[in-house]
Amino acid sequence: MNKVDLLSLIPLWILSSAAILNFFSISIRRNHKVIFIITLVSLLVDFIFLTSYSIRHQQSVEPLLVIDGFGIFNIGLIVLTTLMVVMMSYAYFEQREERKEEYYILIILAALGSAILVISKHFASLFLGLEILSVSLYALIAYLRKRERSDEAGIKYLILAAFSSAFLLFGMALLYAATGTMSFQGLADWLAAHREVSPLVWCGFGMLTVGVGFKLGVVPFHMWTPDVYEGAPAPVTAFIATVSKGGMIALLVRFFTTVQGHQLTLLVTVFTVLAVASMFVGNFLALRQSNVKRLLAYSSISHVGYLLVAFLAGGDLGTQAITFYLVAYFITTLGAFGIIATLSDKERDAELIEDYRGLLWRRPLTAIVFSAMLLSLAGIPLTAGFIGKFYVIAAGVRTSHWLLVFALVINSVIGLYYYIRVIAVMFDQRENVRTSEELHPLVYIISSFTMALLGLMLIWLGVHPEEMLTLIRNTL
Repeated sequence: MNKVDLLSLIPLWILSSAAILNFFSISIRRNHKVIFIITLVSLLVDFIFLTSYSIRHQQSVEPLLVIDGFGIFNIGLIVLTTLMVVMMSYAYFEQREERKEEYYILIILAALGSAILVISKHFASLFLGLEILSVSLYALIAYLRKRERSDEAGIKYLILAAFSSAFLLFGMALLYAATGTMSFQGLADWLAAHREVSPLVWCGFGMLTVGVGFKLGVVPFHMWTPDVYEGAPAPVTAFIATVSKGGMIALLVRFFTTVQGHQLTLLVTVFTVLAVASMFVGNFLALRQSNVKRLLAYSSISHVGYLLVAFLAGGDLGTQAITFYLVAYFITTLGAFGIIATLSDKERDAELIEDYRGLLWRRPLTAIVFSAMLLSLAGIPLTAGFIGKFYVIAAGVRTSHWLLVFALVINSVIGLYYYIRVIAVMFDQRENVRTSEELHPLVYIISSFTMALLGLMLIWLGVHPEEMLTLIRNTL
């Protein structure tokens, strides 16, 4: 490893150093505010460095990583999203009695794992990043130890994630046995040199699909999603729905593009079935929910199905559509779960639909921001979600994936119903008996600033998406 390689890995070094610094700070003295500031500053420094990083050429850190425009953009998105999660986490944990400081170490390590995923070009680095992410999530999901559902969600995720990791490892082993390589490019060269793909390679791809499918929460590997979303603390749920899934999607795009997976008809067929099933199952199950966190969990399953439309379209337009959709989805999901975190109290999260009855008359600005986030998830014009869906549909139409396009349109209409149902409850004039506790002024300011910023970003991307689209085109 030379000097250039070390410089290109600075974003990862900053995250690692932040986790170590927090560890030593906690060992000296516990102070929630100090740990929060260290984490916030570290993420800001990392993001500033990434924005000033000049991508003149592709930098490979052999044999595991590749630093290019796609990787830098996605690391920046991960770091900025983690920054937002940390800001809403301070307000959320300040009113709870649990030891708060270790949470920030775990959230930084989880972001580090996702960052490694998006720049991986080798199965070894893929598995390393995935395990750093997964092990951190085990503890984050069960962080509120006094809540039974939190412990239950953590154990469920631990068991199912272990199974998915086993499938992933077995798939890697089969591909290595058949091709003699563990690098993405080596696998691509082997596929190009062999017209007939052996059954062993297909089995390897199948095992990989199971492991990746679990991390994305696509049907039929979605069983963990509603329970984990419901049991985890609201900021952790936001992190899982955004950074965790976004990192895996970026990795999948890189892998599929490198090995030219769009030429493997069987693999395309499998992902087409997964996409259609995820859209319909996610939306139909969301219709039956009275718990907002479970509703958003099933909604996230359908949104991964939408993303797979652009993923299967491939090409530059498909990659750009995926990237923009991720940006829009991250903002929207952070805002939705941020509102849940803001309205939660010491006893439980504000997760029932009834908790939001009459919210417009009690906290009008909060209700307006939450409504905007839900409308964006539904894909209503003037929101970032509409532009994201438009580009996904455009990518699907360009490659004549009509089945996927029609499924997306139909499911967008279905999804509109349960989003509008939550908004209608907030506009109900009957007052709900449950009221949230008054927050400390500093906590209230941080929480309000975060939600206002996300709301402005949502509308800005919906009205003026040109700048973000130009940035994506220039970077990728």
